[in-house]
This record gives sequence, structure tokens and C-alpha cells, in this order.
Amino acid sequence: MQVAVWDTFVKRGDGRTMHFDIIAPAEIKDAAVIYGYGRDYLKEKGEDSQTLTSNECSFCHVDEVQPQWVKAIEEKGYFIYEMENCD
Repeated sequence: MQVAVWDTFVKRGDGRTMHFDIIAPAEIKDAAVIYGYGRDYLKEKGEDSQTLTSNECSFCHVDEVQPQWVKAIEEKGYFIYEMENCD
């Protein structure tokens, strides 16, 4: 399966910047759908008041799905790869 990786930087309420990738099936081309996935994730993290638009999230590249991403993609439609300040 091919997946699209969307590089995302969101300013947290405490001023730190969260850096994470939204990973979704490559056939999803609608940025609004991807932003919705990002907003769902931010809500889970208690950061749902933060902005998520094309200024914070942009398409990066297409890659092969990694085995550890498959379950989340099958269940939710996406996987979040956390990199910085996502705790």
C-alpha cells in the first residue's frame, strides 16, 4: 500500500511546537480530509483549540506503508507519526 505523508507543525497552547506526520492512503488527495485527521489527533491530545490549515500541514511525499501503521490506517483511516513535543 502506498501512503501519503503530510508534515505537520502545530503551536501548542503552552507555546511549544508539535511536529508530527499524518500518514494516510495515497489516494486521499483532499487536504480537508487530512486536516480533519489532524484535528482529531489534536483533540485526543487536548490541543483541539489549535489551528490546523495549509500553513501548519503540507504534503511531503509518498512512501510504502510500514507494518506498524497498518492497524491504525485500517481502523481510523490514518496513522500519526509523532516526532517532537507530542507528549
